[in-house]
Amino acid sequence: MIKMIATDIDGTIANLRGEFSPAVRNCIKNLEDNGVKVVLVTGRMHSSAIHVARDLGLTTPIISYQGGLIKDIDGKTLYRKNLNSDYAKKIIKWARENNVHINLYIDDILYVEEDNDTVKQYTNGKHIDYNVCNFDDLEIKDVNKLLAIDMNDADRVTGWVLELQAKYPDLYIVKSTPYFCEIGSKEAKKSLGVEFLADLWGIKREEVLTIGDQNNDIDLVEAGGVGVAMGNGTPDLKACADFITDTVDNDGFVKAIEKFVFRN
Repeated sequence: MIKMIATDIDGTIANLRGEFSPAVRNCIKNLEDNGVKVVLVTGRMHSSAIHVARDLGLTTPIISYQGGLIKDIDGKTLYRKNLNSDYAKKIIKWARENNVHINLYIDDILYVEEDNDTVKQYTNGKHIDYNVCNFDDLEIKDVNKLLAIDMNDADRVTGWVLELQAKYPDLYIVKSTPYFCEIGSKEAKKSLGVEFLADLWGIKREEVLTIGDQNNDIDLVEAGGVGVAMGNGTPDLKACADFITDTVDNDGFVKAIEKFVFRN
């Protein structure tokens, strides 16, 4: 019996326009009404993800920053794994030397060094405010994560991931979309956040369904008793999933829930 659903947001329950279909909304309400815990597990900031939780009527804690932060619905921190400050400074230096746009997240606040189209496109429609400043003027501590972005060249982003993974094996570096390279603590993983909450609630692994669509969801999908990949998911994610559902535009989340939770 499934007691907990741990779901990614973008590309899983929200389409590319950031919208939730009526079927997804009804499905999540039905899960809540039947006592199944629905947990958002996302690379987004907590301050962005909280709007999603409220919109969907969720009251469970939110796993944000790829698993680097868990806060309850009232904002109390339950779990936090920051990026080491020395590593953060090294990545910032690398980004400057290679003309890479970097988002810097400190204590759930987004900082950028340039107010450009990249950050505008990133924040559009996601309830995200940002501050423009020279990173040298900031105290680099309490870093949630760094995000390197190129909205036009997915291959370049892949190159960053491979380069940084080889250079910094002690960090968790992964693609979260074709255009995003996520850099965080090795302990900031979606799977570890799910395990933390499952242990807190006394829920066994086989009672957890996990679902996502991108490579940063691989460890999430592998953490569940039932691991589901979206039909629009990456080939790498699909290869490790127990089940591949339909696409986000065809309510793949709902179909997976109907199959594994509300099956007759």
